Amino acid sequence: MEPYRDEAAPGSETDPALLEHRSCFAATGCPISAARSVATGTPRRDRGAYSSGLGAGRGCSGELAESRPPLSASLPADAAARLAAEQEVENLSGLSPNPEKDIFVVRENRTTCLMAEFAAKFIVPYDVWASNYVDLITEQADIPLSRGAEMKGKCGTNESELEISWLEQAYTLKLFFLKEGHNTSRGPEAFWRLSRIQFTYDTGERTYFKDAVSPGKHTASSHRLSALVTPAGKSYECQAQQTISLVSSDHQKSVQLLLSEVRLQPFDITADFVFSEEHKCPVDQREQLEETLPLILGLILGLVIVITLCVYHIHHKLTANQVQIPRDRSQYKHMG
Repeated sequence: MEPYRDEAAPGSETDPALLEHRSCFAATGCPISAARSVATGTPRRDRGAYSSGLGAGRGCSGELAESRPPLSASLPADAAARLAAEQEVENLSGLSPNPEKDIFVVRENRTTCLMAEFAAKFIVPYDVWASNYVDLITEQADIPLSRGAEMKGKCGTNESELEISWLEQAYTLKLFFLKEGHNTSRGPEAFWRLSRIQFTYDTGERTYFKDAVSPGKHTASSHRLSALVTPAGKSYECQAQQTISLVSSDHQKSVQLLLSEVRLQPFDITADFVFSEEHKCPVDQREQLEETLPLILGLILGLVIVITLCVYHIHHKLTANQVQIPRDRSQYKHMG
């Protein structure tokens, strides 16, 4: 039997399934659960590890092909099969109408345990030689998260991880999540947060780094991070851009991570491929208030005007029926 062959590269811009699902997602806003079902899917034989997971489909309600992580050659066959059955990873970025936004899903035991949607870009400073080849000057590389990224993840009761790599492992982003409880005035409450970020990059990679001095791999990490704090059982949502600073092993340079259009939930997902109730970030809440405040003030002003007109009309009607008493006393003898 001949191996399966696609006419267009899976996950490419010309993949008919990708175009169909992207069109459906943009037109109807159908949830990921409607666009991707792998509960009974069969893995594609020609699909590489951690692929985009965008094989042949049948619209929003059809199935997309399943992508699974590579199994270590050192594992026994039964253990490898059991691991493949227990964990699946999905890069569904092709379903997003925004080319800069990525969608990642981690499933264990055929149940979604981590979902992440966001647009990310790194601003990385690096050294190059000046024109005199004596002095060093600092340039800046803008590195977006590639849509064809590979991924893997791990879910736990109180700790979860998401690892994303692209451009042949030249860049790797690791996100670490932690769920913990706190005592508040309302009693004990549980929250989850983004507790650590680790970004590994290679200045010898020529797509974004040009003639870097001493090219090599470096790691930028967060320091005492507590970001995206969200009540347990809810998803985090923030459309506004957020900046997180990382410290690099390359002479302690500051690397900036820019996040936007974030929707994320690493714990307590109750429905397959569906986020729980959202918890909006303070910036979005403030912007929403700024948008609704003029409307509220306009309604109040309109209500005041209507009430004033009604009072004037009633007063005018009451005074019109009363007998007019002449102000000139000489006219009193003509009354009666």
